[in-house]
Amino acid sequence: MRLLELNGEANFFSLVEFVGCDIPCYAILSHTWGADGDEVTFNDLVESTGRSKAGYRKLRFCGEQAKRDGLRYFWVDTCCIDKSSSAELSEAINSMFRWYQNASKCYVFLTDFSTQGKSKEDKDAELRKSRWFTRGWTLQELIASRSVEFFSQEGERFGDKRSLEQELHHITGIEIRALRGSPLSQFSVTERMSWAAKRTTKREEDKAYSLLGIFDVHMPLLYGEGERNAFRRLREEINRYSKNNQFDKSLNHPPALFSSAQRPETPHTHIPWILPFERNPHFTGRDSELAQLEEKLFTKGHTTKVAITGLGGIGKTQLALELVYRTKDKQKHCSIIWVPATNMESLYQAYLEVARQLGIPGWEEQEADVKRLVQEYLSEDNAGQWLLVFDNADDIDMWIAKAGSEYGSGGLINYLPRSKRGSIIFTTRDRNGGQARTTECSGGAGNERRSSHRATTEMPS
Repeated sequence: MRLLELNGEANFFSLVEFVGCDIPCYAILSHTWGADGDEVTFNDLVESTGRSKAGYRKLRFCGEQAKRDGLRYFWVDTCCIDKSSSAELSEAINSMFRWYQNASKCYVFLTDFSTQGKSKEDKDAELRKSRWFTRGWTLQELIASRSVEFFSQEGERFGDKRSLEQELHHITGIEIRALRGSPLSQFSVTERMSWAAKRTTKREEDKAYSLLGIFDVHMPLLYGEGERNAFRRLREEINRYSKNNQFDKSLNHPPALFSSAQRPETPHTHIPWILPFERNPHFTGRDSELAQLEEKLFTKGHTTKVAITGLGGIGKTQLALELVYRTKDKQKHCSIIWVPATNMESLYQAYLEVARQLGIPGWEEQEADVKRLVQEYLSEDNAGQWLLVFDNADDIDMWIAKAGSEYGSGGLINYLPRSKRGSIIFTTRDRNGGQARTTECSGGAGNERRSSHRATTEMPS
């Protein structure tokens, strides 16, 4: 393992290599990379260059903080690995989880977070938006490290993994037990995959490689194999390493992967786009109806419910489809979920697919109430903005079931999620049913009641 040492008052860094078990106590840096030319590389340190690079400030911060903590050595990924050697890079990536796990201190340096002159509410909001929470590699760095301390762009310490655990749990979706160091083997493959579902990496293969430590597996790196092949090999290794040798079906479709045919081109995000139809290039007219619907969506502070009603065959689905695409064009970070609601079977299968793509823990369990899991997931504040479409919701008994009916006494209306950033659209032939579906109902995560805005748009026949 190659470590950095800060020499004297000159802020000069030198590289020191340690072999085997003879590794001293060290600090380790967790951060997000800037532009390629901004980071200090292995060659920069060998050739005593790189001081003018923006990333040099991070090295200096880490070295000085380590010194204050009584640590002589520290590790930074940008320059402690000779990436020109494929063998060294492969060894380093396969060892990365262990290196963070064995570090005496892990410093999280957030270049996009400032504590200066902000209220606690503003700080919390800015922290949630930090790029650090969107990157693939920082997941294992957070989980593996025993002592994690968070620093602002000014180098000011503002918390650690324990003091911020509730915030970290809500932002990342990682279980508190995992943040506190419980063995990862106690968490299902599906659950661990869900932690990485919305994270991105610069190189597509790294989406899989960054999870090696999370699943305690090792495999050679093959850059150029592509994302799907990398996940296929990861799946095979997890199966091989599994103690009971039981294959987890969730790995057939890891949550980090969404079919490119089912989402628009958003290369830097993993916003769910669950839609079975392409946009209709021949859609024209109905501008006034679309404008009315758009005005009703995402009423501030409410779960908006809108019913598009009318006779069969007059284009309710096409209107909703065009509305969905226009919403996606304007609301780049809005999740779109389309649920065929013709009958209970189609709805249930759609909910299974939604739960799988969202990576919701427990969805594959035999006794799981998938509708409730999806409801609770979307009702959480950290689910972000979403638009849920129930297409062909014509059977009123599915939604507001009478006592003793085959659908039970509660009805699907009690499974609707509630969020101030969510909107729900129904397309239905039944005008009265449309109004019923948009009526106030109890339910939501933990039976929490939230206000709801309701509207019905009737299409001309």
